[in-house]
Amino acid sequence: MQPWPGTSYPLGATYDGAGTNFALFSEVATGVTLCLYDPDGTETSIPLPERDGFVWHGYLPGVVPGQRYGYRVDGPLAPEAGQRCNPHKLLIDPYAKSIDGSLGQTYAWDESLFGYHFENPDEVNHDDSAPHVPKAVVVNPFFDWHDDRPPRTPYHETVIYEAHVKGLTYQHPDIPEEMRGTYSAVAHPATISHLQRLGITAIELMPVHQFVHDDALVQRGLRNYWGYNTIAFFAPHFGYASVGPTGTTTPGSQVQEFKAMVRDLHAAGIEVILDVVYNHTAEGNHQGPTLSMRGIDNQAYYRLVDDQPQYYMDYTGTGNSLNVRQPHTLQLIMDSLRYWVTEMHVDGFRFDLASTLAREFYDVDRLSTFFDLVQQDPVISQVKLIAEPWDVGPGGYQVGNFPPAWTEWNGKYRDTVRDFWRGTPGTLGEFAARLTGSSDLYQDDGRRPYASINFVTAHDGFTLNDLVSYNEKHNEANGEGGQDGADDNNSWNCGVEGPTDDAAVLELRQRQRRNFLATLFLSQGVPMVLHGDEQGRTQDGNNNGYCQDSEISWMEWAPEKSDSELMSYTCEISALRAAHPVFRRRRFFNGREIRPAAPGSSDEPQRDIAWFAPSGEEMNDQDWEAGSAATLTVFLNGDGILEADQRGQRVVDDSFLLVFNAHYEDVAVTLPGEGLPDRWATVLDTVDGTVVVGTARSTAQTTVDALPDDLETVGGGDTVTLTARSMLLLQKTDAGA
Repeated sequence: MQPWPGTSYPLGATYDGAGTNFALFSEVATGVTLCLYDPDGTETSIPLPERDGFVWHGYLPGVVPGQRYGYRVDGPLAPEAGQRCNPHKLLIDPYAKSIDGSLGQTYAWDESLFGYHFENPDEVNHDDSAPHVPKAVVVNPFFDWHDDRPPRTPYHETVIYEAHVKGLTYQHPDIPEEMRGTYSAVAHPATISHLQRLGITAIELMPVHQFVHDDALVQRGLRNYWGYNTIAFFAPHFGYASVGPTGTTTPGSQVQEFKAMVRDLHAAGIEVILDVVYNHTAEGNHQGPTLSMRGIDNQAYYRLVDDQPQYYMDYTGTGNSLNVRQPHTLQLIMDSLRYWVTEMHVDGFRFDLASTLAREFYDVDRLSTFFDLVQQDPVISQVKLIAEPWDVGPGGYQVGNFPPAWTEWNGKYRDTVRDFWRGTPGTLGEFAARLTGSSDLYQDDGRRPYASINFVTAHDGFTLNDLVSYNEKHNEANGEGGQDGADDNNSWNCGVEGPTDDAAVLELRQRQRRNFLATLFLSQGVPMVLHGDEQGRTQDGNNNGYCQDSEISWMEWAPEKSDSELMSYTCEISALRAAHPVFRRRRFFNGREIRPAAPGSSDEPQRDIAWFAPSGEEMNDQDWEAGSAATLTVFLNGDGILEADQRGQRVVDDSFLLVFNAHYEDVAVTLPGEGLPDRWATVLDTVDGTVVVGTARSTAQTTVDALPDDLETVGGGDTVTLTARSMLLLQKTDAGA
């Protein structure tokens, strides 16, 4: 088969309706061979005839979607110099849009995948790896999107649900068994109904780029369940594709299935955010396999140790780090991001270990080239960009330091809220800062409260149930002798480690779960819920389920194994937030006067927020600095939002009192009186799970929201007894006692 010259752009395999153009970057290569594979595994080798700007390319008429392929690259093989070309190793196209098979799943690990022999690491391995390498697949770029439109939900109205494609759906009884654990299952009406009931506006999917199941895990009978081990940044993971009537997956079909999932979620008003891992690849350190970029151009794609280039810089704890200083590596990342937005219609990205992308030299630089490129890109800059603002390298913890267009997983929010509710002394002041949007982290560079992605739990760590049930991790099932997973979880087991029949402990745990959820949804910023927390999902104390593709990690849907009461409570608290713009402001509180007192009036000036001690008096410095303080009342002024809606109308709301008691004993709290509303109705109580959602007013032109007439009310200056470790939400009302 004689190839035509083709073009050097775009990179990857591009089908145009008559044939396919193939293009691969390698500056170090002396020759590149395209290998085509028949269904029976027969290989046809075709040297690419052209090279422009270090891109090798050729066009093959008649090559259509479904064609499986890979590359062999000739070039220098000198590991001590960081050069690892080896034409005996079949290589996955970094721009592959589909992969047929997964290492550790349908393909076994084999010594031929490595550049050395296990018994003699200094001897080059010339065994052919092709029988054991997943093949790239030419895909059909055409898809009927119907009238698909991105929801474009504003950040301040966003509620994120972090979920795993398989873990969310694999045990759902209302989803056909053959569909469970797939992209189609995520968009099944049963899944969408659950998300809509929770008020979810965006589902954040854990990695769906093609990833590898590590050899070490496979040998222990485990798998890389989380998927933070990417090998192809354009390809939807093969393992989440539906199986056809013949019991197999059609090559390339996962692309169409993923697009259909996005289309159906969009139709339900739900955005799709992808958790992406551009900081490293599955090829690992110098002892890892040669699967793709290592054999294509090792020095270009990876950060090597300056004076020992046979080794890799590792800012991720996984063996290697991508070389974001190299223009073609940056192009790979940017091209991938644009592809997922323009061709796959996703709505945003959460960047795993994002600090790694800012390391141009050694230190983290938030003005690095990568962030400059994102800022000016007309496509990527317009979607949701969420940073995990840390890595494992020196200076890698960068919460609050990302550029203005970015939002961040707020790790300080997680730690502070956990500490407050478990009764850690000296947390009251920081808890107040996290509750109100973390202005200390985000205000100085012009960002808004929604720059803070608030979360109490995420995939990495305890579930909400386990957060209140375990003091220690219990990761024995991972087979690492308890050495994996974080040792400090800011958790509290409420007096008993793990499962118990003690009614008092169980009641306290339920109250603590309600406390965490209420705090999360009523904090300024964007709430993120971990899938299953709304139903009490447990991992039996395992805080590092990365390798547990099992019932340890899968979501339980059976009524006897899920907490329907907690589910209802979560739905109601989410609806309460959605109904009241005072809990989802677009601007930070400033604490200054928004309306002066009338001349001659004894009324106090009105402010947008005020803080009160249990005595009913405003908090002073001594109150804030008291290390044992664990009780706080917060006044949120619904007339003090001072924002306009999309039609330019002033946004107003009713006023609220948030009353927190993280103390281990009941506390008598005097409600603030002078200058504030006279009557208050309890609309949330974490002791009994009460949540009352009225009809909110969002602009000055609408009427005050209506609460049920039978709600008991209390007056300003009255004293209420707040149960140990509980909270109340009181709403302004004109009703009498």
